[in-house]
Amino acid sequence: MKKIIIIAALLCPVAAFAFPFEVEKQLNGATIAVDTLDLGNNTAAVSLKNYGQQAAVCRVRLRNGPESPRIRKARLAAGETAHLTARFSSTVIKVRVQVECKVS
Repeated sequence: MKKIIIIAALLCPVAAFAFPFEVEKQLNGATIAVDTLDLGNNTAAVSLKNYGQQAAVCRVRLRNGPESPRIRKARLAAGETAHLTARFSSTVIKVRVQVECKVS
């Protein structure tokens, strides 16, 4: 009986699903790593890491369907990391992220 309960619990779908990200990058000579993260049902995060030898200025645009896009900006020195977040007013199904960076 115990084995049946364990198997049934493993077959149940998980209640929390991460939403997908579509990432489009225009790095223009900058060496930037882009990572995305789902922070809940209506919050998205983007981490930018500058692996280059020069500072970079980045502009991140996060879109969730018909809502107005959230724009975040960061200036990254060489070796620096920036974490940018955006909260949406409706539940997120998919986030489209556009990252545009240039060496400064």
